[in-house]
Amino acid sequence: MSFKVKPIGFVRKLESGKKYIEVLEEYEEALEKIECFSHVIVLYWLNKVPEDLRKTLRIKPKFEWAPELGIFATRFPARPNPIGITTVKLLSRRGRTLLIDDIDAEDGTPILDLKPYIPLFDKPKGRVILPRWVLRHIKEHHHEHDDLSFEEILKMVEIR
Repeated sequence: MSFKVKPIGFVRKLESGKKYIEVLEEYEEALEKIECFSHVIVLYWLNKVPEDLRKTLRIKPKFEWAPELGIFATRFPARPNPIGITTVKLLSRRGRTLLIDDIDAEDGTPILDLKPYIPLFDKPKGRVILPRWVLRHIKEHHHEHDDLSFEEILKMVEIR
């Protein structure tokens, strides 16, 4: 079985470093009313991951406290199908251009799909459980990703 996907747009980067999503002209109509949502789920192809790294099944994260992990237990980009997924804040739409707060993707990264973030459907059901070794990473790096305090994040998850 094989799949064929084609990009609907690309991540672009301004000289200032700000990134945005440029949707291909043929899909502009599909953006109708997307600006009514504050957040958008973005699926993208990690096109800079070398083919040989896609065979990676286990890794030892760079953090000394983390154990060796199967690739599906990580957010590491080298995977059999290098698909990235993230939720971004949509600042505005100008035609085919979506101005976003940020995205962990390079200039030229192909966008596969866009979906509105709707908490009722996209928020996990039940309590979120994380392994203990992830806690240290969150404690040291949460400020880079969220405005929440470490204590607020702890209220959202259960650590095992």
